[in-house]
Amino acid sequence: MNFLNTFASLFSNFGNLTWQMVVMWAIGALLIYLAIAKKMEPSLLLPMGFGAILVNLPLSGAITQGDTVGPISALFDAGMSNELFPLLLFIGIGAMIDFGPLLEKPWLMLFGAAAQFGIFFTLFLAGFFFDMKDAASIAVIGAADGPTAIFVANTLKSQYLGAIMVAAYSYMALVPIVQPPVIRLLTTAGLHLFDDGKVDEQGTDAPHDHHLPCQRPEV
Repeated sequence: MNFLNTFASLFSNFGNLTWQMVVMWAIGALLIYLAIAKKMEPSLLLPMGFGAILVNLPLSGAITQGDTVGPISALFDAGMSNELFPLLLFIGIGAMIDFGPLLEKPWLMLFGAAAQFGIFFTLFLAGFFFDMKDAASIAVIGAADGPTAIFVANTLKSQYLGAIMVAAYSYMALVPIVQPPVIRLLTTAGLHLFDDGKVDEQGTDAPHDHHLPCQRPEV
């Protein structure tokens, strides 16, 4: 009898299950699937997916419950409440940036101005549905900058911090989905026949077997 009571207690927390938790399980499972099966930013989506599931378990020990401090809550207090983690992300991203193309073609800096347009356009739209602090936090996502979006949302005390974090980093995983149709739209049918050129040991381009449709292939 004691064994049955102990076994039943393992599932007692499911009495606190809500439909919102189930929805987050599905979202977390989708992120894990995209990270593993589709190779879409696995370093980002995989921990996001597991985190979405862990914190939405009924009375999950991953987050603080009563006097028991959960590990995810401890990490949040250690690195998010004081903006340490976003700062480390900036340092890491900056260390990986190759400024060679920008130094060669300084006019490419104009593309950075497009991000500012994204901020104000998103702020304009979000202002119809959210208060100004939440709209400003959401608008930073328009600059395609995850750490800055988290910093602004945390500074302005936005109630949508969790959703902003997911949205700010999910856009990177959508690149493999959005990029192909955009490339097909902006290129000709002939260019679709070419793949990346192979480079031989001497560093020269190896010949392609592909050809443009307007050209007759050599026999």
